[in-house]
Amino acid sequence: MPRKVIVIGAGPAGMMAAGAAAENGADVILFEKNKTVGRKLAITGKGRCNITNFCDTDEFIAHVTANPRFMYSAINAFSCYDTVAFFEERGLRTKVERGNRVFPVSDKAGDVVDCLYDYLTENRVQILNSRVEGLLLSEGAVRGVRLSDREVFADAVVVTCGGLSYPATGSTGDGYTFAKAAGHTITPLLPSLVPLVCGDPDIPALQGLSLKNISIRVIDYYSDKEIYSDFGEMLFTHFGVSGPVILSSSAHMRDMSPDRYVIEIDLKPALDEETLDKRILRDLAEFANKDIGNSLSKLLPKKLIPVVLDRAQIDAHTKCNALTAEKRRALLMTLKRFTVTVRSFRPVKEAVVTHGGVDVRDIDPRTMESKLVRGLYFAGEVLDLDAYTGGFNLQIAYSTGRLAGKSAASAD
Repeated sequence: MPRKVIVIGAGPAGMMAAGAAAENGADVILFEKNKTVGRKLAITGKGRCNITNFCDTDEFIAHVTANPRFMYSAINAFSCYDTVAFFEERGLRTKVERGNRVFPVSDKAGDVVDCLYDYLTENRVQILNSRVEGLLLSEGAVRGVRLSDREVFADAVVVTCGGLSYPATGSTGDGYTFAKAAGHTITPLLPSLVPLVCGDPDIPALQGLSLKNISIRVIDYYSDKEIYSDFGEMLFTHFGVSGPVILSSSAHMRDMSPDRYVIEIDLKPALDEETLDKRILRDLAEFANKDIGNSLSKLLPKKLIPVVLDRAQIDAHTKCNALTAEKRRALLMTLKRFTVTVRSFRPVKEAVVTHGGVDVRDIDPRTMESKLVRGLYFAGEVLDLDAYTGGFNLQIAYSTGRLAGKSAASAD
């Protein structure tokens, strides 16, 4: 008799777990409360789906920000390269873009969802549109799941319900409820890879401004230490800041309190102070008799000029040839250290992933099985695992999901 395996949640981890369990001989039921599978996956990467990152194990582990060591077994069993091969072998052509980000050639996230759905149907996974209400637990083991109208029994259950981010896609924290009922600890839940609310009064004036090729440093004023640095793109919004480098920086902000974290932006990271000063002098000489407020368009985006001048305490009507060395120094330092004070995270529903979750100390990293309840497995975002943007979080889902499904199918 084949083992009966139930998987709860048809996101990337759940679909991979269900397919892997079926591939390994199990009779699999995949429960999904949404009418369609892969709801969140279908909107990732702005609808393009950054499938994974084309990197080796060491590089992958370096990009996991929460409990990276836990991931060694899973990523070694199913690597980033294995993920690309998995999709390519099933007819989904992929391409590698900047930062080793892997996308479907079609630029359609729906094609990734379809590929995983085909994987399920090929392996005869039964997909049921039902909400699981709870786990059936007895004598230290899981026996199945409880629905609103009946109980369904199984030899193993894999919980892949996701976290709290994007609740409209079904990530409403059900997995945490199941885990708690089984005796598991849930570490504090916070948004990660999320935009940041800022307290600086001049930031709303920059709304909609996108900056490329800037660098940032994040300073924790409680410890007076730099906790993160990055180079790339960012965006000013009506509430604060967003964009790739900002989202990644948020993964390092844990105990949030107003004014604890300051982001220092270098608007001209390619120029050291001496070189930038020469550049400023050239611009001032070129527009010698003009107001400085109308003379920095070669150096800065138009929307940023009045904010920078105000921060440097320079009157916008000052003639370029009248700018003192002291004021020029103030301008230079504002360009190299444009600060943004973080007030809070945006709501977790706007986060790419949830930081926190099922404590991995109670999960066997070699199998994804609970150390507390026999036959109970966890995979994906429900676990206290998260990483930077760039396909790493989806890879966590595939690797842990595949390992959990295979283990659930082949357990004694």
